[in-house]
Amino acid sequence: MAYMYILECSDRSTYVGSTRNLNRRLLQHNEGWGSLYTRTRLPVRLLYFEEFESVAEAFRREKQVQGWGRAKRLALVHGRLEQLNELSRKARRPE
Repeated sequence: MAYMYILECSDRSTYVGSTRNLNRRLLQHNEGWGSLYTRTRLPVRLLYFEEFESVAEAFRREKQVQGWGRAKRLALVHGRLEQLNELSRKARRPE
């Protein structure tokens, strides 16, 4: 199994990653052995995860979700899937 996960950092920002061992990776993040981004924003807490058959699939999903803004990530976390398409649209400038 492999996982894509979303963390909330102490500054309320979100971090997206992937791993084979979710529990170990969460401990690593909170012990300061995770990414440089989370290391300076401890503690972190797990908001969401998805399971995949392979690391490659989890990594592809990680890269997809990393490209999303905060609002779209939180819609996924809270199960508001109907909002994902709308949140994908770029804001139009007033004419």
